[in-house]
Amino acid sequence: MASVSDTPVRLSADPSGARLVPGYLDRTGQEALAAAVAAVIAAAPLYQPRMPRTGSPFSVRMTNCGPLGWVSDRDGYRYQPLHPLTGAPWPPIPDLALRAWAALTDYPAPPEACLVNWYGPEARMGLHQDRDEADFGAPVLSLSLGDTALFRIGGTARKEPTRAIRLASGDAVVLAGPDRLAFHGIDRIFPGTSMLLAGGGRINLTLRRVTRP
Repeated sequence: MASVSDTPVRLSADPSGARLVPGYLDRTGQEALAAAVAAVIAAAPLYQPRMPRTGSPFSVRMTNCGPLGWVSDRDGYRYQPLHPLTGAPWPPIPDLALRAWAALTDYPAPPEACLVNWYGPEARMGLHQDRDEADFGAPVLSLSLGDTALFRIGGTARKEPTRAIRLASGDAVVLAGPDRLAFHGIDRIFPGTSMLLAGGGRINLTLRRVTRP
């Protein structure tokens, strides 16, 4: 259901850095992962996160799976074991996502958190770093499902130049090595570019190791 592309696209000059794996999940794999994500959302409903201090809502809705989940509210960014609205533990990470981590990251321990972001037609994600984890030696893996997104990636300083690439359903991105703390975000969604998700939209799964193994 999934096959590693023969031609990963380097997103930096360093071969151990960021890379795009286009079409990592074939259509069957996409459908299977989308069904698994639907089960995650049924157990841990999507909710609207808030920015620290201001309480301004994100334009995406999110949930998590795995032992830990990433949350954002007025109190700040953090990982916690329970859904902030239901108080229940997060459901397990789908097997397909775990297999992608094993195939693409070359890291000796499994991910502990899988953030699930749902993007509607107007949703965005500003440039940011993933830096709430204990070990920056662990890569970050993202898997795209549904509508194509315009992904932007830069360097490890906010003022460094950025480049934009389109992420289609089934694509994988790995942030590793010198690009583990690269600034990245989503400029826009291209509605109607995929028929995978009922009702349209885009789902992004971000797998991370939170603690040191």
